[in-house]
This record gives sequence, C-alpha cells and structure tokens, in this order.
Amino acid sequence: MNICIVGTGYVGLVSAACFAEMGNHVWCVDVNPDVIKTLKEGKIHIFEPGLEDLVKRNYEDQRLFFTTSLKEGLDKARFVFITVGTPCSSDGSCDLRFVENVAREIGQTMTDSKIIVDKSTVPVGTADKVRSIVKAELEKRGLNLEFDVASNPEFLKEGDAVSDFMKPDRVVVGTEKKGTCKEFETLYAPYARSREKLIFMGTRSAEMTKYAANCMLATKISFINEMAGICELVGANVREVRLGIGSDHRIGYYFIYPGVGYGGSCFPKDVKALINTAKEVGARPELIEAVDSVNNRQKKMLSRKILDYFEPQGGVRGKTLAIWGLAFKANTDDMRESSALSIISELTEAGMKIKAFDPVAHIKAEEILRDNDLVEIVHNQYEVLEGANAVAVVTDWNQFRNPDFDKIKEALLAPVIFDGRNLYDPSYLGSNGFAYFSVGRRPVGDSV
Repeated sequence: MNICIVGTGYVGLVSAACFAEMGNHVWCVDVNPDVIKTLKEGKIHIFEPGLEDLVKRNYEDQRLFFTTSLKEGLDKARFVFITVGTPCSSDGSCDLRFVENVAREIGQTMTDSKIIVDKSTVPVGTADKVRSIVKAELEKRGLNLEFDVASNPEFLKEGDAVSDFMKPDRVVVGTEKKGTCKEFETLYAPYARSREKLIFMGTRSAEMTKYAANCMLATKISFINEMAGICELVGANVREVRLGIGSDHRIGYYFIYPGVGYGGSCFPKDVKALINTAKEVGARPELIEAVDSVNNRQKKMLSRKILDYFEPQGGVRGKTLAIWGLAFKANTDDMRESSALSIISELTEAGMKIKAFDPVAHIKAEEILRDNDLVEIVHNQYEVLEGANAVAVVTDWNQFRNPDFDKIKEALLAPVIFDGRNLYDPSYLGSNGFAYFSVGRRPVGDSV
C-alpha cells in the first residue's frame, strides 16, 4: 500500500519505518527541513533501540521517503496518518492546533479519495472535528471527494516501540464504515499472522480507549506508589507486598513497581487531558484526579528524603548530589515530565549542587538544564560520583543494576545511596557500610 505519514516525531517515525518494513511505500512529511535532511542522511533525531537501522534500510531500499511537501506525500497515498504533537495546554486540555492545521492542509491539497487516520493521541470527538475541517476545505475548492476519518491510536512503549508495532497486542481501529475496516485488515494483515489482533469499534470509542488504557496504567503506578508510602510508615516492605498482590492474576505484576512517579510524553498529558474532557461534559473524574495528585507528590518523594537526611547536617546548601539517570525511563532519551527534573529543581532551589549522568539522555539534559548553574552533566558513570555527598538512582538503566559498590564508596564523600527504583538489596548495602534509602522499605545503615 501507499501511505503518507504527517509528522516524523516518535509515533510517526516508528509507524513509518515499520509500515515500510512490511513492503509498503511510505512518505514521511515534516515541516522542518532540517529533520528531513537528517533523515535522508540516514540519521534519526530521536533515540529508540532498533529504529535507526530500520529507517536507514528502508530508505535505501526506496520504500521510505522523506519530504516537506504534503502534496508529494498525498499524491499516491491511500492512507494518510496524522501523527503530529498534541501538547498539553496550561489548563490541562489537549492542544489540537497542529492536528487541525494538518487536516486543513489535507483538505486544501487532496485530489482523490483518502482514508485519513488520527494516530496522534487526541480527545474524544477529534475525528469528527477533522472530518468537518477537511469537508469545509473541499467545499471551498468545489470538490466532493469521498474520504473517511478513522481513529487508530498507538500503544507503543518507548524503549520497545519497534517490537510493539511489529508484534502488537492489539490494533484498535475506530470507524463507522465497513469498507474502511476491510482496508485496515489488509494494511495490518502482516502484523496479525498468528491470531486476529484488530479490534473495530466506533470512532469515539477508539479515541476513548487510548485515554482509558493510559489512565489505567497510570493508576496502577500511582496505586503502588501510594502503598509504598504507607509501607514505610507501618514498617512493611513494598517489595514483598508487590509479590503478594501481583500473584493474583486479576492484578498482575505489570506496572506495580514503586518508584519516582511516571513521566514521559503520554501518561502525564493523557491523564490531564481525560480529566479536562470529563469536566467539560459534566463528569467528576475523582479517581483520575487522585492518580495525577499522587504522581505529582511521588515526583518529590526522593528529593524530600534527601532534604530530610541532610537537614541535621546543616541542610543541602553547598553539598553535592550525584544523580544516575535523567530520562523518564530506561532505553530512551526522552526527558519530558522526567522525575529527575523535579528532583533537580527542588534540590537546586535549596542550594544543592547536582552532578548528573545518563548514558543516552545527557545531550538533551545539557540543553534543558544549561541555565541552571548548580547542575553539571558528567559523561562517566563513576566519575560523576567523585566528591559527591551522596548518589541518587533515578532511572533504571541496566548498567545501574549491579554496580561496583566498592568503587561507589571510594568515590563518594560518604557512602549514602538514595534509590528511587529499588534496584538494590537493603541488607547487603547495610552490612557493607552504606546508608541506604529506597521506596516503600525501611532505610538501613549506621547513619540512618
């Protein structure tokens, strides 16, 4: 099939490369000429394991094309996927201006029948809005072209997006037209060889499914983080509690790891957007509001532990904290809504110096934090510890899971670890002279 992808961000580029990998011809359209130039050179502007090789191979094999011209992208395409950004507005609502701009330009440019697909995460009712915009633009041109607007939300995990696309759990498609269903079946047939994975439903239901899925996962994260806080107060161990509840198949082990709160481009934005949508129609989203509130509190959990620890020592002003991990999760360079940024902000406001290391996100971190004179980005995992009063583990990169503790103790001014991901064994660290603080477990060590 011939496909046009409008927007070469995270969702757009992954979708384009994976569609091309299955033999389709895919035109990627982006308004930024620098991005298009970079892609044509075989380089990608985002970090995602396996994606760069996929993009390069399919571009060289002439299944993947890059252009700044929507007209060129639309020329032969049957499917037109809208994958532009939908940022969160100051009031929590979803900003649809980029989606609306693309819809307007499609209506001004298309010359034959198209299936227009919302793949960006958008509020319920957006497909109807896109349909109205396209129809209005066609009418201005005196054209009566047949088209459909469908919803095909993405369910990609950053860090494993290529695998998620190639081997999806499910493919949700929202449309009211049987003909559109048939064409989606053809498009996604290579990804559903072992079993039927397409789930067809109404357009609004598909739009709602995306928000409901992300809010459910965010709820599980906030729930276990709330349990972790209570465990610390009552003397329970959240790791043991997690094993106890996760063995119930109705609950499961996924997304019940306590930590520093969720971040990234999806959960924070989508939770706020669904809260806003619910309020607009007169609903009271009390549970989802609580999920957001707990997460905001959890992002400050580790910095509060650090502030409390150093308070008897004259506070954190003038002291140095080493941080391992800046991305919101491992296997990505995405720092949007990263808990590390919240921790750094609170501690530097109190006068603490920060030395931070991340194996991938350091480039973006340098750009984001360049105006904070108390922050230094260091490019070596152990050098970042030298002269620091403590180390905080914020992102669960694999290389942090089994570090050289003798090396850590030698580099730090004092053997103090704040573990925001519960990567280490408290009894081991306590018996080896560390003061160790984690999430939902009692701290250990002589200086605790």
